[in-house]
Amino acid sequence: MGEEKKRLFSAVRTDEGITGYGEFGYGTVAKSLVGFVEDIKPLVIGKDPSAVEKIYFDLYRALRQVPGGIAQMGIAAIELACWDIKGKALGLPVSHLVGGPHRDSQRVYWSHMGSARAHNPSIAPDKPLKDWEAVSLATCEVSERGYDAFKTNIFWPGETPIPITQGRDGISHDQRVDTELLRHAEKQISVMRDAAGDSVDILLDVNYNFKTEGVIRLAKSLEPYNLFWIEHDNENPQALAQLRDSTSISLASGEEHFTTREYLPYFDLRAMDTVLIDVQWQGFGPSKKVADIAETYEMNIAPHNPASELASFQSVHLCASVSNVRIMESDPEGVPWREELFTNMPEIVKGQMKVPTAPGWGCDLVEKAAIRYAWSS
Repeated sequence: MGEEKKRLFSAVRTDEGITGYGEFGYGTVAKSLVGFVEDIKPLVIGKDPSAVEKIYFDLYRALRQVPGGIAQMGIAAIELACWDIKGKALGLPVSHLVGGPHRDSQRVYWSHMGSARAHNPSIAPDKPLKDWEAVSLATCEVSERGYDAFKTNIFWPGETPIPITQGRDGISHDQRVDTELLRHAEKQISVMRDAAGDSVDILLDVNYNFKTEGVIRLAKSLEPYNLFWIEHDNENPQALAQLRDSTSISLASGEEHFTTREYLPYFDLRAMDTVLIDVQWQGFGPSKKVADIAETYEMNIAPHNPASELASFQSVHLCASVSNVRIMESDPEGVPWREELFTNMPEIVKGQMKVPTAPGWGCDLVEKAAIRYAWSS
């Protein structure tokens, strides 16, 4: 739905009249994922949806020659909906099915504050990020809207704000951090820290935008600003460990990995402080397994969740299912009709999202609304 951020939802229906829903995948490959789910659908029709682990591993084994990526996201589409079915059938929230809840609320942070508007000004057309004063005012919205933490990316304010996307925009770039960029990043974080005050935590996400030596330079320059963490995606565990050992800023990473097999090399090197896990990309069961193993390494997790409301319900159930959670991502900005899509919205008060107590995820997709606003190929 929408060119900027396509969202994908799954529905699995049982012969007893129960429908389970899931939010899954990555919108950039939406058409591929829809086709993939159609391809694997015959493998689960007629199966018992309450045997969620069996369904997951049957699909995993059937797709072993194309592991991870689109395959894992496609499996998640079915797996997530089956958890919802099982919870509804038993009259229990999903977190209760796996030993929870550990908590009744979870601290959340505002995802991509400011940088989302730089990427897509239509999110807040009446609040353009034309200069540093506008960035300061946007930062003040965080506490005004009940949050005490936010994540941002490096961007240039202006009549047409420019976000940094060099690590994933498909354009050749050396991904260095030069002096100009270093000074700019310091200015941005300085403006945000002054506006937010010391009681609001700031998280900086640099994605894949820079090589390791560049992120090290950047992190060292930002140490005086007391960042909650710096977030960096890196597919080389040794490089990530080098970064972690080079700065006093806490390091978060891991959102792009799938299943415990991909995380283990990073755990063995203690390559990050906080383990990012995306429930929508790999499924609820695999996400909990990663979190449980992280706990044995004395590492906290944080759900990666720059998604819509159903994803927030799925992610907060993960938080309620494990003991080692640092914080959870939440995206409060989006299309004006997003509330039409769901039967319930997250309850966020003073930076805490309430863990749902209704059966399943505690949130259903309103299918008529989803069809009305569906993106077209």
